[in-house]
Amino acid sequence: MATSKKAAPALLERWRKAWRSWWQGPQERPVDVLPVRLGTDQYRSTQAVPPTEVGLDQALIWVVVGLLVWGLVMVYSASIAMADNPRFGAIAPYHFVLRHGIALVIGAVVATVAFYVPMSWWEKAAPSLLMLSLILLVLVLLPFVGLKINGSRRWLPLGVMNFQPSELAKFAVLLYTADYMVRRSDLKERFFRTMWPIMAVVIATGALLMLEPDMGAFIVVVTIAMGVVWLGGINAGMFIGLSGMVLGAFALLIAISPYRRGRFFAYLNPWDMEHALNKSYQLTHALIAIGRGEFWGVGLGRSVEKLHWLPEAHTDFLLSVLGEEFGFVGMVLVIGAFYWLIRRITSIGREAIVLDRVFSGLVAQGVAIWLGFQALINMGVNLGLLPTKGLTLPLLSFGGSAVLLNLIAIAVVLRVDYENKLLQNPRGRV
Repeated sequence: MATSKKAAPALLERWRKAWRSWWQGPQERPVDVLPVRLGTDQYRSTQAVPPTEVGLDQALIWVVVGLLVWGLVMVYSASIAMADNPRFGAIAPYHFVLRHGIALVIGAVVATVAFYVPMSWWEKAAPSLLMLSLILLVLVLLPFVGLKINGSRRWLPLGVMNFQPSELAKFAVLLYTADYMVRRSDLKERFFRTMWPIMAVVIATGALLMLEPDMGAFIVVVTIAMGVVWLGGINAGMFIGLSGMVLGAFALLIAISPYRRGRFFAYLNPWDMEHALNKSYQLTHALIAIGRGEFWGVGLGRSVEKLHWLPEAHTDFLLSVLGEEFGFVGMVLVIGAFYWLIRRITSIGREAIVLDRVFSGLVAQGVAIWLGFQALINMGVNLGLLPTKGLTLPLLSFGGSAVLLNLIAIAVVLRVDYENKLLQNPRGRV
């Protein structure tokens, strides 16, 4: 009996080492083990290998470029038939892909500029960017300023593209929360007195988003804020209580809205005749598209569901068209690319915290939460695992402002990685 009690901890330790070895991958040379801050007083070891010279993360860049190029191709494939739909007026078959391409070019230029902005500037500018995003969220609600599409007032017309302030709000809340968590360290002792500014920011942002309405963006904003607060060192008990309050608030928002309540019940039984022709119409056709793709797909450009059967095929349901044309293999590649991307961004954030650059680390990990959670929601909706929400697939779906802010966020992560390497090797150059 005594022998078995002694063997249990040893067995758990072997399992822990095996799991850590699988997660971190094989190491070709010995490395230094440094602590990474996970909470206010908890640490876990991670491996940090100082690079021989400072340079950009080429693997991260090429994965992002690959997703952007694939997204451009899929936007063209999913939107080419819309020229035949009188709802969109007299447009060319390449109308949407041209606009998406322009957004990619603008995003690439702005992201390049953002990369050369030091993280210290982002930290100082966080409150100002938050105020700007709130002002834009107010402006978009004005009848003669904001653009109303499909019953929602979410866009500001800027000529070459329509800008969506909710995308800027995600980035601004991320920067503000990271900055605030660095400045305040008394979370355990005076939780509500310390946390009320973040709660006020999230509530104000959420109220403006719900007036558009855009509950999907509100959910992402709340997730970003809570994720950064957790990484910043909030007490676990307080976080669980806060999570319960948030879940209760969202449940109430669904319960008091007949439209959202109807969507939720349609999600539970999408194939019912009443739902299939109404609230779950998009979901059922998304599932049909993915089912038609089977393992290898029907081939690029050969989707049937994009021919006016599946609404928003080039935005919220682009993954379904991708699944139909590239099959199970294509969807696995997309999911794998996002998994690698989120894991790499998280590693950059952890390395920044190792180097005592807490703001930069929280920002990078916040970007991972943002992109990862939004991709998870979009994929879950397309696969019928979650109720239908109007959230695009980051880096792939059509949407100028979404692509712009996604690329700025990636550029900021690359800046964090650059400054990490510069700190470890001051003589290196890009």
